[in-house]
Amino acid sequence: MLAVWFTRQLLFDGAVNGVVFGLVAMGIVLIYRSTRVINFAVANLGMAGTGLFVLLHRAYGVPFWIAALVGLFVGVLFGAIVELTVIRRLFAAPRVIVLVATIGIAQLATVVLIALPDLKPGSKFPLPIGAAHQVAGVRIKGPQLAVLLVVPVVAVALGWVINRTALGRAVKASADNPDMARLSGISPKVVSTAVWAIAGLLATISLNLLAGVGGNANDLNTLGPATMVRALAAAVIAGMVSFPRAFGAGIVIGVAQAIVAFRYTRSPGLFDFIVFLIVLVAVYRRSRTGVTEARTFSYAAKVRQLPEHLRDIWWLRSLDRIGMLLLALGAVMLPIIVTQPSRHLIYTFILTFTICALSLTVLTGWAGQLSLSQMAFAGIGAYLTAQFVHGIDFDLRVGTFRLVKAGIQPVPFAVAIVLAVAITAGIAALVGSTALRIQGLYLAVTTFAFGLAASQYLYRRPILNGHKSGTVTFKRSKILGIDVHTQRAYFYVVLVVTFVTVAAVAKLRRTGIARTTIAVRDNPDTAAAYTISAAKVKLRAFALGGGLAALGGALLGANLQQIPPEQFATSNSLLVVAAAVIGGIGSVGGAVLGAAWIVGLPALAPHNQIVPLLTSSIGLLVLLMYFPGGFVQVGHAGRDAIVRFVERRRPPAPPKQRQVAPQLSTRRDRPVLADGVPALRATEVSVRFGGIVAVDQASIEVAPGEVVGLIGTNGAGKSTMMNAIGGFVPARGGIELFGARVDDLPASGRAARGLGRTFQAAALFPELTVRETVMVALEARRRTGSTIGALISPAAARRERTRRSDAADIVDFLGLGRYADIHIADLSTGTRRIVELAGLIALDARLLCLDEPTAGLAQRETEAFGPLILQIRKELDAAMIVIEHDMPLIMGISDRVYCLEAGRVIASGDPASVRSDPAVIASYLGTDQRAIERSGAISE
Repeated sequence: MLAVWFTRQLLFDGAVNGVVFGLVAMGIVLIYRSTRVINFAVANLGMAGTGLFVLLHRAYGVPFWIAALVGLFVGVLFGAIVELTVIRRLFAAPRVIVLVATIGIAQLATVVLIALPDLKPGSKFPLPIGAAHQVAGVRIKGPQLAVLLVVPVVAVALGWVINRTALGRAVKASADNPDMARLSGISPKVVSTAVWAIAGLLATISLNLLAGVGGNANDLNTLGPATMVRALAAAVIAGMVSFPRAFGAGIVIGVAQAIVAFRYTRSPGLFDFIVFLIVLVAVYRRSRTGVTEARTFSYAAKVRQLPEHLRDIWWLRSLDRIGMLLLALGAVMLPIIVTQPSRHLIYTFILTFTICALSLTVLTGWAGQLSLSQMAFAGIGAYLTAQFVHGIDFDLRVGTFRLVKAGIQPVPFAVAIVLAVAITAGIAALVGSTALRIQGLYLAVTTFAFGLAASQYLYRRPILNGHKSGTVTFKRSKILGIDVHTQRAYFYVVLVVTFVTVAAVAKLRRTGIARTTIAVRDNPDTAAAYTISAAKVKLRAFALGGGLAALGGALLGANLQQIPPEQFATSNSLLVVAAAVIGGIGSVGGAVLGAAWIVGLPALAPHNQIVPLLTSSIGLLVLLMYFPGGFVQVGHAGRDAIVRFVERRRPPAPPKQRQVAPQLSTRRDRPVLADGVPALRATEVSVRFGGIVAVDQASIEVAPGEVVGLIGTNGAGKSTMMNAIGGFVPARGGIELFGARVDDLPASGRAARGLGRTFQAAALFPELTVRETVMVALEARRRTGSTIGALISPAAARRERTRRSDAADIVDFLGLGRYADIHIADLSTGTRRIVELAGLIALDARLLCLDEPTAGLAQRETEAFGPLILQIRKELDAAMIVIEHDMPLIMGISDRVYCLEAGRVIASGDPASVRSDPAVIASYLGTDQRAIERSGAISE
């Protein structure tokens, strides 16, 4: 029975391929363990060394072993040079930037290989073992034997180096805590160079062996997405940390691939879809471990907000719109000046590519999530549109049993696009739902695998290709009554759609939809404290990005009047990423400029060999290293110069003395608490992190309107207790807010019940302004609503104006008027602390949890902060829990105080009794009480 599924030869061949997958996976793990970067160039790093090896031995007659050593040396050198020139410059950049850079490095390595002289496609790859051997009925080819001899030795050697040598210890120390590593005399940068050099060696060995198994050097040019996805899957299964598991998973994947290919010969690409499912499951399992990865942030240049006193100058307020209108006018005139239909086809392609790039503006620029499958969603949108135009027949069978037989009649092209966009948006949300559960770069891996599965398997499904094995035809006739048979007419229709789409995305950036998306990207915990569900916001961004890509794909399919699968391959998804980055990710105008550069420039110079380098690898890397804001950064610089010029000649008006409107803190109806019901009751709360007990059976109660202090040594469990109350860490015990149990509610749900929270770092949302941050908090009072509603609903526009007015009231009340349009990242710590309080007012919170609100402040600022805190408490009529190490402050504002030690409450009561408690003195205050002798009540 088993022989029906596989043979010994099949298992052996699969294991050989799997061994190489495992070796590549170990290279991925190596880079990730040291730099927390998923390296998409891990295989391509070996192209230069392997290509030179073939060239020296076959073309120039250099002895095999000398050529091999030179090739290995060049592989090591190439990895080190890449680190020194690219990775080193991006050393402090967000990890998502480095991931994008590795894509450019992979493309550059391919260019280097192609540039090698005399390396002819189809050259026989040299390996010293050429004869085949029969062992136990299994035919072992020479190259396969080389794989079995070399790879295990390399794998064991790598494991020994990482686990048993000083370099391995340095790698681990540098990855875990770079600052501590520096104090220990370890240079993270030197470690990074060494690791990338080793990665270059591993990649060269891997490509040598893979090309040897394939039999010719030309395999190096085609070694790409399929091998990379399988290696990535093995690395993810290993949790990106275990070399043995990565190696073993690679072998299993290789064997499984051989079995599936043998059993399902009529379903090409099926295993690519299976690998995608494997990645989904592996990412989901990792998300359940509670491990969090480095957050991904936007790397677009910050746009300076127009100062409030200049907003009445219409042309200054509309500079961005004027620029877009000039571009639109140029696009309208272009087909009139250039009359060739072939050019109109290219211009239309640029427009459709612009819409696809806009999907990354939303998903990566705003949400901080890198997707490498936008062209896959575009392809699904194109195929679905074609099928809706043709009509769809469903005939789902299992064997001879028919499950479903139904049909959809042909619909007009415009209706077909709407249906395709909606369905694709749902598919995109489904794909992102698993990877979005974990912070970090796993979404890139998931979407990369999905892109390959779509191009190799999904496009071949009857529901998408209409039972056609090749290209699907897609004839166009009329769109909303407009005849679009001619290419010029279709260009103008697509131009209108693109203009509307660009305008809609630009307007969306000024609504709560974009603000909350950026807030979740920058700081998910603070966003949750502002009642925002990170999961919902990310899925909304992913669905919107998938829908935009589907719109671009549908229009592209109609432009070509056919849908070739290669048009929506994984490589073109990488081009969309390059367009978004080169133009300026996060910027609407950047998508337009990037698409024009990536698509338009090669069309203008089709025979120039330099142009492809400028529009992909070299251009992408140069911009990432020196102009991370992309082309749009130049436009922002010009705009800012104009604004500064006008600002110097028009000084701001004197600040208005405004107070909070009486209804501001009572906007929402509050239920009246029954007598004796506390604002907070936390009963026997326990929090564990593995084997460490951070909070141990701690109980705290806060009465309405009461200020409760929480003191203790560093590590006593104070912040963890507050996190447990707020729902930011899993905890056991009972949590009641205003008489209602909230144990099962997430942090955002507890915030919606009236719990306001500040954090030690006061990071807030670095890429938002003070005004926008307060407006994010005001979303708790009334949501912006749906994406479509935010764009076209008059009620949504009125709510946006009200929200802006309320934000201005709060900002002015706290004296933040001159900072209103300054980004949070540019504020001092003290000013950020006040912005945190502004957020609490906007939330209309009833229980305020303040975690070291004076941390990082000067003594004078600290002394002024106590009365301000009490003023906010009075304004909101709220109860408070305050963690603070400044004893005069905490004793002066608190009605009662709890002291924690090792996660347990060791004392509680009024400030005087707690201050004199022997257990508190021994644990926290010490015998010298001079630091608290000046403690006293602070007047409001």
